[in-house]
Amino acid sequence: MDSIETSAGDQRHMTPQDLALRLGVPLSSIYGWRSQHKGPRAMRIGKHVRYRIVDVLTWEQLQLDKDVA
Repeated sequence: MDSIETSAGDQRHMTPQDLALRLGVPLSSIYGWRSQHKGPRAMRIGKHVRYRIVDVLTWEQLQLDKDVA
């Protein structure tokens, strides 16, 4: 069986607010990207939107490859 860390410091998911703070953008941008399918992959847990850390990191890496105008 795989060992899964569950300590308080082990954060596997981010809220939209967490993501906005991480990226330094308004929360409205996060919601806009989600509705336009432009931001990191997200999921619903009940009525809550959450972002997996691995999906955020992957999305950030993909942004490095885009031309900056």
